[in-house]
Amino acid sequence: MIADEAARAWTAPDIDAIRAAAARLAGVATRTPLLESDLLNARAGRRVLVKAECLQRTGSFKFRGAWSRLSALDPAALARGVIAFSSGNHAQGVALAARLLGCPCVVVMPADAPKLKRDNTAALGAEVVLYDRAGGEDREAVAQKRIAAGGLTLVRPYDDPFVMAGQGTCGLEIAEQARAAGVAEADVLVCCGGGGLTSGVALALEAEAPGLRARPVEPEGFDDMARSLAAGRPESNRPGATSICDAIVTPCPGELTFPVIRRLCGPGIAVSDAAALAAMATAFLRLKLVLEPGGAVALAGALERLDGGSDAPVIVLASGGNVDPGMFARALAQGEG
Repeated sequence: MIADEAARAWTAPDIDAIRAAAARLAGVATRTPLLESDLLNARAGRRVLVKAECLQRTGSFKFRGAWSRLSALDPAALARGVIAFSSGNHAQGVALAARLLGCPCVVVMPADAPKLKRDNTAALGAEVVLYDRAGGEDREAVAQKRIAAGGLTLVRPYDDPFVMAGQGTCGLEIAEQARAAGVAEADVLVCCGGGGLTSGVALALEAEAPGLRARPVEPEGFDDMARSLAAGRPESNRPGATSICDAIVTPCPGELTFPVIRRLCGPGIAVSDAAALAAMATAFLRLKLVLEPGGAVALAGALERLDGGSDAPVIVLASGGNVDPGMFARALAQGEG
């Protein structure tokens, strides 16, 4: 593991930290809409409200956490630069935040990450360093060499209180938008990898909308958060599993995020790759939204009625839309199922 013990000693943010992140993001991040479609409601058999973070800058919620983290750095740290590792969405969020702040940026990405994400990260001004995850190369070891050489600040994808606070600003918006839509009680299904978005949203809802309960949704084979919640302790993913949901494939729950999710969230949900593809088709046909597989798993959970067939309203966080044309064509060809 990277020698970043000071970061690991931090505690999860509180609601004041999330509100402070919202103040820093004001005028920089997009306030994304909470969408509803009569056709989608009819298909699901209940009200389904979709928080369209695929319309956020860089195409995912990750810009919120990246800006929250970088905007809190002192000028000397910004001048030295930042480094991140990511399969694509965190990479793009950090790259854009760095560009806006005039900060050098290095991103360590897997060589098999979607080409669209690699190209977009480089186009935003980051130096992209590829590593071979299929061959067992360690991304953190690659990053550590650059940190040691240049004094770069590591921007973790989820286990960082500033990142968690930034993602929590999405929860503040959901709380306000749900009130305006007349929804006081609902499950909020969140696409979940390491848990930064899920934990941040859960903390915001605890303070601003206690009738809304966050629940993590993951791809089958990478449902470590769901299994960890059931076991009451962190569980890792089994080796050898594969998924098209690259944006939310992580080895295990975060050290900071899991205790928050265990305290505040409902049971986890796991969905198949086929269900994620079907949800992508539904989002396009019913809401005219473009989602990537990892950004569609929460909608898949809502459509599969995995909570036992309840007719209660559900809020879905569509977390990202950075999908390669080939994968999107595959989803449309499969259809809604």
